[in-house]
Parts: sequence; C-alpha cells; structure tokens
Amino acid sequence: MREDKQYIQGLEEYTRQGEPQKQERGRAWQTAIGLQAVDGLKTSPYLLDTARRHIEGDISIDEAKQLIDSYYKSQTGRMATEGERTEEADKVSARITELLQEQTFNFSPAQYAAIHRRLFEGIFKFAGSIRDYNITKREWVLRGETVYYASADTISETLEYDIRQEREFSYDGMSMDDAIRHLTRFCANLWQIHAFGEGNTRTTAVFMIKYLKTLGFKATNDLFAAHSWYFRNALVRANYSNLQEGVTETTVYLERFFRNMLLGETTPLRNREMHLDWKSSADEQSAKPALTSANFALGLPEKCKNCTIEEIAVLRVIQQNPSATQKFVAGEIGKSERTVKSITARLTERGIIRRTKGKGSPWEIKNDI
Repeated sequence: MREDKQYIQGLEEYTRQGEPQKQERGRAWQTAIGLQAVDGLKTSPYLLDTARRHIEGDISIDEAKQLIDSYYKSQTGRMATEGERTEEADKVSARITELLQEQTFNFSPAQYAAIHRRLFEGIFKFAGSIRDYNITKREWVLRGETVYYASADTISETLEYDIRQEREFSYDGMSMDDAIRHLTRFCANLWQIHAFGEGNTRTTAVFMIKYLKTLGFKATNDLFAAHSWYFRNALVRANYSNLQEGVTETTVYLERFFRNMLLGETTPLRNREMHLDWKSSADEQSAKPALTSANFALGLPEKCKNCTIEEIAVLRVIQQNPSATQKFVAGEIGKSERTVKSITARLTERGIIRRTKGKGSPWEIKNDI
C-alpha cells in the first residue's frame, strides 16, 4: 500500500529549520496535506506552491484560500488537475491549515459540526449536516468487512452523550499513560458515530488536535501528516469485533499512534500489522519495542511518574522555555494563571521544579532523585 509521506514531500525543510512561525505554518500544512490520504486523495503541485508562499509569509492564509478558489474557477486550473477530488484535497488542505492556526475552540457537538461545515462547504451539499441515512464502508484492513456505524436516528443523541461524558470527565490525578488510554477510547467512539456522509476522519482529526491543545498537548506534528492512513485504520480496528473469528475491538494500535504523537515515542506504525490476516514472524515479534513510561518518553525525571496530565502539560512548557512566565504557560496550555500558579506551587513543593535564582528567575526541572 502507498506511503502517506509522498503527500507531504517538499515541506520538510520548514519543520526541520527556520523561524518558529514558519515551522508552525509548515507543520499545519503538512498535517493538512497528509490528512487527505485517509480518503486516498492527493493535492496538486499548485497547492504545494501556494503553501510555500504562505509559509514564507508572502501571503496570508485567507489569500492562500482565495488563490486556490480562483485557480479552480479558471479553465486552466480545471484542465491541470486530475478531477474534482484533487480540487477537494486542495481546498480542504487550506481550510484545515486555517483551522489549526486559529486559537479558538469550543468542545461541543456544534463545534464538531462547524468544523465539518468549514472543511467541506461548497464541496459536499451536506457539509455540516448530520447524515439522515445509514452507511457501510468496505475496509481493506477488515478484508472488505465494515464497521457498524451509529444508526442515523441516534446520531445526534450519541454525539451529545459522548461529548458530554468527556466534558464532565476529570483528568485530575490521572497518570499520562491512563490519560492516553482514555483519550484514544474517546477518539475511537467519536469517529465510530460517523456523523456525516463523508469526511468523518478528517473532521475527527482536526477536532482532536484542537481538543488536545486545550489539554496542553502540541498535537500538530508529523504523525498526522505522515501516518494519517494508519490513524484511520487504527480507528477501524478500535471499532470492529468478530467473535466467531476471535477478533475483538482494540485500541492498542491507536494508543501507539497517540503515544508517538504526544510522548515522542518511536514505535513503528505499520498498516499491515492491523490487517486481519497479518501474522507476525518470530523476528518481528522479538523486535517489538517495549512501551516506555510516559515520563521517560518526555525526558522527565522518574519522580514525575505520578504527575497529572495538567502538571505534565506545565512541565512540557517549562522544558521548552525555562524562562516562561505563568501568564505564558497559561496561554500555552489553555488554563488560567491561577490554575498554573497552583500547579507550579505543587510541583515546587514536591521538589520537581525550582527557580534557579529565586523569584522571577528561570525554572529548572530537578533530575535528582
């Protein structure tokens, strides 16, 4: 099967080096372009050129979107592309990039539907509308079988229930490992609803990236860009059971994706391993990496093993910017300054962080036991 990396070649230079703003824009475009692979779409050379102009700061994201729209209104643009699906890939890539750069988010079913509408307006007639018919989809990873998606007459209620349950869920006192297990199950459940006729995986990915940012994670990175098809197949396996054949729902593949994305682990992400017919060789079994603890993967001392998800979010900001003010940290993790002050006080009291030279000086994460 194809490698998703072919969809993002040409933008790597911006994520490896350059100014922070260029890196951020480069990662957003890589993610946006890479996500088109979940539906087997490929962007045009024109889109890549436009993305470069935006990354370089020559044009705004609004101007980039306008250029792409104008390109497809012209006869030359239509003749140069491979059809309507290339137009879809180009336009949706620009819209995803715009959404990922916005610092706004509301964790609600309305926001989920709004993301779908913004991504697919003018492309699908049903953009932003809950589907009113039942669907099945033949999946390669399931040998052509389908996941059982939510019934059309229960979608709104199920979507409201799942998001309400997650909104009311408390991560207070939860380890990073347990938090990731919970997040993968929520993500899998949200996707299984398949609230829209098309574009569900791309919508779910954008929604999750923005939600993870509110939890303090920097989730826009190469994982969604280079392994978006793995992400979709992992969602499929998280929602498929066939007890007659000994197959049960499993989030293990989705957890690998999330751990690589959020903790910087390097577990190989291979689509073939998720196929129902796949059988690993003895060599592959012995080569499987063991899961590291979340703290080790993050480069945090072992004393952080009982840190909560919010505490680790603060520590990650301090890791990257020891001179960060509490106001800056609050803005990075989406919490109030009062909450950050309380968290840093707890971390200081437990001997995990300290000021290097007294009040107002840079933070230091203590690596001694």
